[in-house]
Amino acid sequence: MSDFDARLAATKATLEEIAAEFTPAVFASSLAAEDMVLTDLILRNKLNISIFSLETGRLHAETLGMLDTVKNTYGTAITLFKPETAAVDAYVQQHGLNAFYDSVEMRKECCRIRKVEPLNRALAGNKAWVTGQRRAQAATRTELEVQEEDAAHAMQKFNPLADWSEEDVWHYIRSNQVPYNPLHDKGYPSIGCEPCTRAIQPGEDVRAGRWWWENPESKECGLHVVDGKLIRIKSAS
Repeated sequence: MSDFDARLAATKATLEEIAAEFTPAVFASSLAAEDMVLTDLILRNKLNISIFSLETGRLHAETLGMLDTVKNTYGTAITLFKPETAAVDAYVQQHGLNAFYDSVEMRKECCRIRKVEPLNRALAGNKAWVTGQRRAQAATRTELEVQEEDAAHAMQKFNPLADWSEEDVWHYIRSNQVPYNPLHDKGYPSIGCEPCTRAIQPGEDVRAGRWWWENPESKECGLHVVDGKLIRIKSAS
């Protein structure tokens, strides 16, 4: 068995364990490459893990198009969670539509409104949630565990692709004809909201295009942060 086959087998086992022992469980998909790998594994194997995505109101058209692609390919619709309209309107009225460029604080507040609050609603009532995070993605994720205790949401958090490389992700996609966001072919290895994501240059870090005006250490939107710290407090493995 190759190293990749071993990692794939471990990932499948993790997903099967989640579906069997941590229901109800949900998978938070950004519709990017890693998340399409997990989407394929969950839906192809008919695992009892629901899939949702955060529709922030600022996503690329290509990302939104993936919703129909998933439905047409797998016959399953991804559930969408959107920010509260009143909160978005208040932010824009007080600070401006693109105030997230002004400071890290303003950017994180935008992320809180458009991502963190909807995520909290999406996770409510579940025993576990799944992400497509990988250790190799960013300086903020080098200590990522496959299973973590998420005390903030009182549930288990799983990162089944934690030890996968970028090459592993694309090997799986190409070998299994998994549909993927066309932005990846335009130089976007990591995809978020349209105004906060740009294509990268050859040799740049895979997350260099996310909040590119900030230092690498601050490049998290808050989905995995509590009180300013990454939720990496306790491994549950």
